[in-house]
Amino acid sequence: MVTPVLISLSAFGAAEVRRHGQLWFTQLSLQAGADGVEVRSELLVDGESELAAIAQVVRALGKDLVYSSADYLWAPDGTLDVPALERALLAAQTLLAPKIKMSIGGFGPGSHSTLLTLQGRLKESKVELVIENDQTPMAGTLAAMQDFFSAASAQGLVLGMTFDMGNWHWSGECPLQAAAVLAPQVRYVHCKGVQRQTQRWVAVPLAESSSPWRAILRALPTGVPWAIEYPLTGDDLVAVTRQEIDHLRAVAASLAKPTLGIH
Repeated sequence: MVTPVLISLSAFGAAEVRRHGQLWFTQLSLQAGADGVEVRSELLVDGESELAAIAQVVRALGKDLVYSSADYLWAPDGTLDVPALERALLAAQTLLAPKIKMSIGGFGPGSHSTLLTLQGRLKESKVELVIENDQTPMAGTLAAMQDFFSAASAQGLVLGMTFDMGNWHWSGECPLQAAAVLAPQVRYVHCKGVQRQTQRWVAVPLAESSSPWRAILRALPTGVPWAIEYPLTGDDLVAVTRQEIDHLRAVAASLAKPTLGIH
C-alpha cells in the first residue's frame, strides 16, 4: 500500500511562509514531488483568496489537501467552540480540502453532551475531522486522547487521529506507548524528529532524531498519509524538500516489506 507524503507548510518556517505566502510554498512542494500539502490557518496572509488560489493549483494536479486549524475545538470551560469549528469548515470548503485537523483544547467531562452537535455538523459538511495530539497537557497526553476517543465512541462519533510523532515529547509522554494504544484511531501522521536542547525540545529531520522514529512508524497503520513537519531549510529548497520526500518514501517502502523471522 502506497504511503502518500505531504508537506505541512509550517515546515518552511513561519517568517518565510508569511513573507512568500503558502501558495508559493505549495508550488515548491509540488515541484519537489509531494503528494499534497497541509495548509496552516495561522500562516494565512490573504485568507479566502489565498485558499482559493492554493485549491486551484493543487486540484489541477490531482494532489491531496489538508486544512490545519490552530483553533481549539473546545474552549477552556469545556464548551464546544462552534465559531472555531465553522471557520475551519468554511476554510476547508474554500480550499476544497476533504480533511481538517484540530486539537481538542479544553474537552472534559462536561463536554460529552456537545459531541452530538459536532457529529451533526460534520455529517452535514462531509469533511473528515482528524484530532491531533498537541504539545499541551490538556490536549497532548495519552490519557487526554484516550478519554476523548472513548467518549466520542460512546456517543457514536467515530473520528480519526493525526498522530504527531514529536509532540509526545513536549507532553512528557512515550511516543511508542502512544502508538501502541492509539494506532486504531490513526488516519494521518505528522513525521517529526526531535532533539533535546537546553531546557527544551526542538523539531529536527527524522534522520537526526533522538527518538526511535522508525519503530514508531512501524507501530502505526500502513498506507495513511505522512506529512513532513520538521524544518526544511537550505539554499536549494526544492532539492532539500525532494530529498526528504524521497527519504520518507524509502522508509515507507522498507516498512511495508514483511519482516523475516530468525530461525
